[in-house]
Amino acid sequence: MQSSPQLGPDYLPGVTPLPIDPEWWRGAVIYQIYPRSYQDSDGDGIGDLAGIAQRLPHIARLGADAIWISPFFTSPMKDFGYDVSDYCDVDPMFGTLADFDRVVAVAHELGLRVMIDLVLSHTSDRHPWFVESRSSRDNAKSDWYVWADPKPDGTPPNNWLSIFGGPAWHWHPGREQYYLHNFLVSQPDLNLHAPAVQDALLDVARFWLARGVDGFRLDTINFYFADRHLRDNPSLPRELRNDSIAPSVNPYNHQLHLFSKNQPENLEFLRRFRAELVPYGAAAVGEVGDAQRGLEIMAEYTSGNDKVQMCYPFELLQPSRATAGFMAAAFDRLSRAAPDAWPCWSYSNHDTVRHITRWNLSDAGARAYTNLLMCLRGSVCLYQGEELGLPEADVAFEDLQDPYGIAFWPEFKGRDGARTPMVWDVSNQAAGFSTGKPWLPVSPVHQPLAAAAQEQDDASMLAHYQRALAFRRRHPALRSGAQSPMIATGNVVQFVRIGGGEQVFVSVNLGDGSATVAVPQGSWRVAGQGLGIDVSEDATEVTLGPWQSCILVKPD
Repeated sequence: MQSSPQLGPDYLPGVTPLPIDPEWWRGAVIYQIYPRSYQDSDGDGIGDLAGIAQRLPHIARLGADAIWISPFFTSPMKDFGYDVSDYCDVDPMFGTLADFDRVVAVAHELGLRVMIDLVLSHTSDRHPWFVESRSSRDNAKSDWYVWADPKPDGTPPNNWLSIFGGPAWHWHPGREQYYLHNFLVSQPDLNLHAPAVQDALLDVARFWLARGVDGFRLDTINFYFADRHLRDNPSLPRELRNDSIAPSVNPYNHQLHLFSKNQPENLEFLRRFRAELVPYGAAAVGEVGDAQRGLEIMAEYTSGNDKVQMCYPFELLQPSRATAGFMAAAFDRLSRAAPDAWPCWSYSNHDTVRHITRWNLSDAGARAYTNLLMCLRGSVCLYQGEELGLPEADVAFEDLQDPYGIAFWPEFKGRDGARTPMVWDVSNQAAGFSTGKPWLPVSPVHQPLAAAAQEQDDASMLAHYQRALAFRRRHPALRSGAQSPMIATGNVVQFVRIGGGEQVFVSVNLGDGSATVAVPQGSWRVAGQGLGIDVSEDATEVTLGPWQSCILVKPD
């Protein structure tokens, strides 16, 4: 890996960064903020950066180490900010660059690192780069996007499909060529085979690093490069199809996406990107969107200490519940792929049905899965409202905003059910999110779960999350230690974390029946009060009731 210039970070005047710690991300808990829905400060019904700054103390009290803010850049909002038309400015609906600087300043005052969402695989079709690129075949940016001639019969150059449905190619009459779009037609894919494109994207990273950000969440990290030869993707047998990336009604699932993503050229670009982070002690977490090889790709992208620090795969974002057997198999796959790979685990995000609904969890079940998440080797992403135990909101068709949901309704209701406004209190019908009409309706099921009420209740879901995060932070073995092979016996999953001069034994019952668990030999003491059951010091086995945990610690 090429070393960065040893001149120190080049921060803008007035930026107050947190102390540089190259390992801050390891084992960190990162809280995802979907800015449209977190807090509206000006009454227009849309969340904004000033609102985020206002609500950061909630995240600090929760015990998170960092925030990740979904896109707030200038955008026509066809895909709600994931279609960027200016990487280096704030869309007016979210505020200004000064508002962003205020978010960073307040976060750092509270000890929170700040990560922002970079969408580097594609832009909006309104981005000046694309406007120039589409103007002719010989302009300075003519090769900045993936353009291709049609087949002799005028059809697209290959069989690649868009995640949003239909062909991944759109005809442009001016150039008499097709351009690639893995997502919406209005989201043309950049051509990272062009060195100038890579340089421009690295300039974007430098712009935000200079403003004090502590890292990036890299959207669709495995989509950066397409096959140079544009070869057809092979078909995928029905029995191998997996709907964790796209709904089962989407023909995208009918292909093995061998050539449209996951290309080897990505590794060198990630090394270049990592080099930009080093002087700042910044970190990157990549989103690996691949239903077949997510863990293996994550291992490839995070191993060797020269690419991104961590990735989160889709394994725990799937519709099927992460049972004990599923979890053990996933960790076995990961250890075989690369022992030093570093995952960032997440149950929910802005693109998936909230896990409490997706897995049909009771209150006790949600708490058990929280305990497990906080004890896994890797880092953690929590999605806003998860700490309140919010289920998926039911959004009527006439209220839908998500183009994905509108396209596949009613078989797939889209992503709006996970994107409804955060519920803060019962001060008004918008649950304290706004003084105006929210861009998506506030769920009446969510209102009784508002943060203000839960903050007063030591038995609430919020209090449970606060205890679980505090427990993780107290124990170095949980943040950065090794993990023994995960064992699944029936509905019980168990393992040992080792590091920082201690061992932590974790056993969680992920079912609604009782189970007896053997306690390893040694002088263990009960840890995680309020998270697990009490165990006598001389016990050789314990009985876990439905959804109960046993968490023990001893010196290493």
